[in-house]
Amino acid sequence: MLRTGAKRFLGLGQPLAASRFEPRALVRLYHERVVDHYNNPRNVGSMDKNDPTVGTGLVGAPACGDVMKLQIKVDEATGKIVDARFKTFGCGSAIASSSVATEWVKGKTVDEVLTIKNTEIAKHLSLPPVKLHCSMLAEDAIKAAVRDYGAKAAKLKSGGNSEPAQLPKAAEA
Repeated sequence: MLRTGAKRFLGLGQPLAASRFEPRALVRLYHERVVDHYNNPRNVGSMDKNDPTVGTGLVGAPACGDVMKLQIKVDEATGKIVDARFKTFGCGSAIASSSVATEWVKGKTVDEVLTIKNTEIAKHLSLPPVKLHCSMLAEDAIKAAVRDYGAKAAKLKSGGNSEPAQLPKAAEA
């Protein structure tokens, strides 16, 4: 009796066409932009992290396990980002946020991309509040990539020896 009642309540005892639930209500859980960027992500891949014109940002969200690597390639003459790539291990919202971020940074200067906020990415993708951390990861990855590029550029300007100085060996007694 209890099993029959539970099946009826959940709609499992009836064929789908006779179910009281509309199948359309279960099909679309994400906004079409999220689905598009998830199914057709833009700019997936990696660049040489040792290239002095490439900045790499690697960020993660301990709460959900998403990890995002975003790389930018900067034209040193103009200061504009000429290419961007990402690799993301996470949910559809994280992948879509990364994809959008790489599209938005191209053609902008390093200073201009620092004005991109997670709220703009979330609004563009119509992310629900529980997925805002995905757009925050994208913003953090952009900032980390810019920081990495800036550190490399500063190292090159200062002479750029990336090897630590060798300490003299202690005299043997």
